[in-house]
Amino acid sequence: MAAKLFVGNIPYTINSDGLRDIFVKIGEVVDANVVTDRETGRSRGFGFVEMKTSEDAKKAIDTLNGSEVDGRKIFVSEAREKAPRDNQPQ
Repeated sequence: MAAKLFVGNIPYTINSDGLRDIFVKIGEVVDANVVTDRETGRSRGFGFVEMKTSEDAKKAIDTLNGSEVDGRKIFVSEAREKAPRDNQPQ
């Protein structure tokens, strides 16, 4: 079963393909996405990676959380479900 990870504090120079390259060394990556600013298209410094199995996700957290990528210490954890916004029409 696939498991989604949150990746924080990634260098602004890394795009989704670069993020995938970091995690593919750990296990099979289903999807990798760096979140970008809508107006500028610039990275917001975080993203999400979906690993094929929960075992690969756990291994990625254990291996990569706190590791350094291009001079920045990245943070890797299980992604939480997106909370509903109060200003969204019902």
